[in-house]
Amino acid sequence: MAQAAKPMTKTQLVAALAEEMGSDKKSAAAALDAITNIVTREVSGGGAVTLPGIGKVACRARPERMVRNPQTQEMMKKPADKQVKVTVAKALKDSVNN
Repeated sequence: MAQAAKPMTKTQLVAALAEEMGSDKKSAAAALDAITNIVTREVSGGGAVTLPGIGKVACRARPERMVRNPQTQEMMKKPADKQVKVTVAKALKDSVNN
């Protein structure tokens, strides 16, 4: 099995985005930051954001539940919390397997 490549850094992503947009890195960085801010604001407020062709980022509420402490094996109650869930778009999944 081939070793996976390192994830693209923000600097590399900004450079690639600038090239794809035919723009400068400053504009690309501003666009990336704007998208990040919008997704963060919507998801932290309990909403969801669909990034076309990429997937959906959503906030999911988890109820109070019993969990086991792995060190002591003791069962304890974990309070309700929220979790961020990313659902990958079918088009992206299909492009990886072709």
